[in-house]
Amino acid sequence: MHLNDDFSQRVVITPNDYNWVDSPTAGVERMMLDRIGDEVARATSLVRYAPNSRFPAHTHGGGEEIFVLEGIFADEHGEYPKGSYLRNPIGSSHSPHVGPEGAIIFVKLHQFDSADQRQCAVDTNAQPWRQGLVDGLTVMSLHSYLGENVALVKWAPNTQFNPHRHWGGEEIFVIEGTFHDEHGSYPKGSWLRSPHLSQHTPFTKEDGALIYVKVGHLPEAV
Repeated sequence: MHLNDDFSQRVVITPNDYNWVDSPTAGVERMMLDRIGDEVARATSLVRYAPNSRFPAHTHGGGEEIFVLEGIFADEHGEYPKGSYLRNPIGSSHSPHVGPEGAIIFVKLHQFDSADQRQCAVDTNAQPWRQGLVDGLTVMSLHSYLGENVALVKWAPNTQFNPHRHWGGEEIFVIEGTFHDEHGSYPKGSWLRSPHLSQHTPFTKEDGALIYVKVGHLPEAV
């Protein structure tokens, strides 16, 4: 399967575009955002767990990055509430499951550098924020490796950011509120992928926004 696999192209998916499809495991559905491969794939997805569902034990051949959007995600290593950020490096394994409220997670698979072996489970609800580059912006760094950086960015209402260019691309998932730029408006649940050397001037309006941001990880050429 090849889905949104041309990394030179800008991609925007909003909740109106969602098409949940069954995974091979009962009670687990996927909304595929980009994908290269079949069941084992380089993939970015939303994964929705029905209450009390389980996913089989598996090994992460290319690493796994997770942000918990709703509910409590769990495995044999612990429980991870809404707002948890997880990194499971290449060669790690687990058996995911959820409780009676189910869960929705944002997942990136097979996108780790082979030398990036950091494993972590961060409850972002309990972490400090630092001042961003402009008033109204606060940032929580989650991961950094070589040129790749992952963070949460909290936008106060009516915040304007500077025009900027994305070296190595930029990927955004809108966790709360509505994110805007000169190209459009992106409500909660929107996913944006902007290619190497793309640029924009983002801002928020009266509801502000909380976004997951990953930069520097997309190829410079297809």
